Amino acid sequence: MQPTDHSNIRLLKEIAELLNEGTELKPMLEGALRKFLGGTNFETGWIFFINGKGKHELLAHDNLPEALSYNKCQFLEKGGCWCLSKYRNQELKKASNIIECQRLESAASANVGDCARITHHATVPLQSGRERFGLLNVASPNTIRFTNDELALLESVAFQMGSAIKRILLTKQEQELALVQERNRLARDLHDSVNQLLFSVTLTSRGGEEMTDQVEIKETFKEIQNLTQEALTEMRALIWQLRPKGLESGLMEAVKGYAEMLGLQLKVKVTGVLQLPSRIEETLFRLTQEALNNIRKHAGVKKAEIFVTITNRDVLLVIKDEGRGFQVDSLVNLPSFGLRSMKDRTTSLGGTIDWVSEIGKGTEILIRLPY
Repeated sequence: MQPTDHSNIRLLKEIAELLNEGTELKPMLEGALRKFLGGTNFETGWIFFINGKGKHELLAHDNLPEALSYNKCQFLEKGGCWCLSKYRNQELKKASNIIECQRLESAASANVGDCARITHHATVPLQSGRERFGLLNVASPNTIRFTNDELALLESVAFQMGSAIKRILLTKQEQELALVQERNRLARDLHDSVNQLLFSVTLTSRGGEEMTDQVEIKETFKEIQNLTQEALTEMRALIWQLRPKGLESGLMEAVKGYAEMLGLQLKVKVTGVLQLPSRIEETLFRLTQEALNNIRKHAGVKKAEIFVTITNRDVLLVIKDEGRGFQVDSLVNLPSFGLRSMKDRTTSLGGTIDWVSEIGKGTEILIRLPY
């Protein structure tokens, strides 16, 4: 099978069209892999997405034998193997035959299903220029080695996939940048208009209080001041949520600044090196914002504690207060929109969140996020 054959050129063109039309990474790669397997002698395949720390994720697969698909592809999801090791060590540069595969061997020895006579596979890195994104692995029954022509075709498809991955990641970055710019615009508008109007109401009511001698009118103006001051605090909190001040100086500086703005005394302890991906850092900030808002509004205390523990796989965030506490019978029926929002934000990144709370004995929130 020659990579320059008309049938292969047509196949590569069809795959390129699929990849160019895709806007979501997983379904795009699944469709391209399915098309590739359907037009070649390769019968099964899977794609690992690998992050900057070398952690792999099974992003797409097609036509896996029973043993490899067993228990949500557990033999592909977990463990080590030659191709991942070579990839992480920068030793895998092109499409290669795998002499042996620990994942295939483990699936076969576990006797959990038919391996469809698949014992070896070929692998190729997915990359665009110098950026690398993961691995494409393919296999066929009773095949120990693939020909140079087959490996060349595999490299061509991997190049197309790498380019498509780069395009989608750039598009997402542009979308995130546009979202940040829109948040900044809204924050500026709120600060320049509504925030200034509330401040003017405060000054006007203060002047009105000083201009009258009637006790009831003075109390009315004083109540207007109190309500307006509360509205100002809420507005500033909203502006912070749109455009977190201080986050460019680090997560903890931003958290401390937000607590100070809310009038809370905050004790912070960090264990490990706080160097997190920007998406994880902002999520932690948003979660902490919501927790501190709840403390200010509902806990009845002015003090809180935050503990952050960073490992090479995840980050644990603990937020504690000794306030009123609340009763949670089930995390399915959370007592407030804020808590439900925290749960949704955490689970969307594959994390977990738990509450420990009791009436009169405070609240402890435990959040764990992988990265």
